[in-house]
Amino acid sequence: MAAPRTQGSVVRLKEDGDGSCSTVGGVGYGDIKDCILEPLSLPESPGGTTTLEGSPSVPCIFCEEHFPVAEQDKLLKHMIIEHKIVIADVKLVADFQRYILYWRKRFTEQPVTDFCSVIRINSTAPFEEQENYFLLCDVLPEDRILREELQKQRLKEILEQQQQERNDTNFHGICMFCNEEFLGNRSVLLNHMAREHAFNIGLPDNIVNCNEFLCTLQKKLDNLQCLYCEKTFRDKNTLKDHMRKKQHRKINPKNREYDRFYVINYLELGKSWEEVQLEDDRELLDHQEDDWSDWEEHPASAVCLFCEKQAETIEKLYVHMEDAHEFDLLKIKSELGLNFYQQVKLVNFIRRQVHQCRCYGCHVKYKSKADLRTHMEETKHTSLLPDRKTWDQLEYYFPTYENDTLLCTLSDSESDLTAREQNEDVPIISEDTSKLYALKQNSILNQLLLQECLKN
Repeated sequence: MAAPRTQGSVVRLKEDGDGSCSTVGGVGYGDIKDCILEPLSLPESPGGTTTLEGSPSVPCIFCEEHFPVAEQDKLLKHMIIEHKIVIADVKLVADFQRYILYWRKRFTEQPVTDFCSVIRINSTAPFEEQENYFLLCDVLPEDRILREELQKQRLKEILEQQQQERNDTNFHGICMFCNEEFLGNRSVLLNHMAREHAFNIGLPDNIVNCNEFLCTLQKKLDNLQCLYCEKTFRDKNTLKDHMRKKQHRKINPKNREYDRFYVINYLELGKSWEEVQLEDDRELLDHQEDDWSDWEEHPASAVCLFCEKQAETIEKLYVHMEDAHEFDLLKIKSELGLNFYQQVKLVNFIRRQVHQCRCYGCHVKYKSKADLRTHMEETKHTSLLPDRKTWDQLEYYFPTYENDTLLCTLSDSESDLTAREQNEDVPIISEDTSKLYALKQNSILNQLLLQECLKN
């Protein structure tokens, strides 16, 4: 399930029944607090963003507003609210400032509709109250080429910076653990910390912007924060004992703040170091026999709709949701006669409401998910689903969480269909194409085109 894939296409979406915003490709409209500016991830696959570098500020594509690079989300919200334009997969743009400047220039040369897909919301309202949003994404060849060129340019700059640091003999640094001073090349300090203090952040040749990296780590230690579990302690000795006893003299690999200091994260567009490392393009030398006897399947865990409980099988997850939250998805599916796509929309709807800390039974919003969960369990609102028209909307075809394993386990077998669906025999009658000209003249498409022209 993805964002509109055809340039210039129109997608009609409805707003939530409670006035919250609709989303496409992880981007929200409406209430600023509920806007989702990037794909969400469930607990088993934590996500994050990479710190952007470049000019101190970035201009809006359409107006003279400028925002600091560190406040990229504010610029994105501004463009959504003021100019109704959405940029898909922003986190995959290697150089956000250059990307914005390029499209700022292009939009002065041609209309925005020449580049963007159109997303129409509030489609049930009168025509004058409907709103069009514009989606800029890499389905457009020009946008895809731009993103790839920015990635190549960023990689070139990073490799030049890395080579300069590798050849630098004027490095000056102090060990974070024993305060010993080192001069010469950065590798001397990094190798010392790995050898003497068992603190290994990787091979020196794999690191870029080393001085900034070391300053970032030193700042965390000065703030009495463990580099691995990132807990804060009351004094330096307690922190030192914790990192030694727990063997936490290493950085947190899940913290995306560190990604920009490793060259591997710049190699391929949209791929992190984990994804690159998982790839194995080496061919087996012996193709004579394929032995699958040692194959072990490791099923992905599915996450509960209301809490962070994970289960290896969908059956265990259903039991948990029924016992802990009194929510029987199979029963609801059977009673409402839901097909596969309706189940998808219901799951995405509940995910969205829980993410926004809003009870879908009484529409009250809470400060935290814990407060929401307590309320829904005490009031039995987990089983109090709203009317079908509230959640059976096109916008809920799009996953609230991009790694939602639960969506992959939903079933729609013939035994699940209602008797009406099983017995319904819909005849299919082909059109007579012997008189093609008359067929075109009488086509209903002509009437629809005329109606559209009259509206405009």
